[in-house]
Amino acid sequence: MINVLPFTFIPLLFLVILAIYILSASVKVLREYERAVVFRLGRLSKALLNPGGNGNGPGLLLLIPIIDKMVKVSLRIVAMDVPSQDTITRDNVSLKVNAVIYFRVMDPERAVIAVEDYLFATSQIAQTTLRSVLGQSELDELLAERDKINQKLQRIIDEHTEPWGIKVTAVEVKFIDLPQEMQRAMARQAEAEREKRAKIIHADGELQASEKLAQAARVIAAEPVTIQLRYLQTLTEIGTEKNSTIVFPLPIDVLKAFTGEKRSV
Repeated sequence: MINVLPFTFIPLLFLVILAIYILSASVKVLREYERAVVFRLGRLSKALLNPGGNGNGPGLLLLIPIIDKMVKVSLRIVAMDVPSQDTITRDNVSLKVNAVIYFRVMDPERAVIAVEDYLFATSQIAQTTLRSVLGQSELDELLAERDKINQKLQRIIDEHTEPWGIKVTAVEVKFIDLPQEMQRAMARQAEAEREKRAKIIHADGELQASEKLAQAARVIAAEPVTIQLRYLQTLTEIGTEKNSTIVFPLPIDVLKAFTGEKRSV
């Protein structure tokens, strides 16, 4: 007796597989940060069978198998590393600079339709803009005005990506690799600058000290008795120290010749 059960089981298995395929191809679930761009027979479709009523937003999305094709787009901020770029500044200094760019998709439809690969396109425009902007800047400006350079990069890149539905939120220059010769020259310059400041501070101290000495001299000239008090104070200081200094007291009358006083006859 021939068993016909396997022959009846094959069509049933085929129908089950087909049903699972249709279900998986027609039912899609989008996360909160995802959006879907659907093409129906090659044309952009806005009339989607979404029970939530929010178009191509998050939630359950129903598609027509074979007819509808969905492209999923993330709305989260992307942090993209810009590879090191060889550039020459306006004052003819060769250096390597890399950066990081932060951007997000604002219009999923334009991000899919207006450009083939918005991630690759954004990376390329960031690299070319980085070389161009740094080539127009001097080394001192690049080192001292980093925020200004970052804002300029962000504005220029955002102008190029805006037609693609991409918003560039920030651009940060990460690392500047200077040649060894330039590093040594900058070190010498910094050392010379520190020496100049030290000499200026020392000269300023000498000037202040001379002004104080001149002020003290005027006080002594006006009050001759002050030199006698200073003489006694000096003797006290020398006597209290533990040293081998021998002090010979000098009569105060001898100092009157220095104070300008005349002895009475």
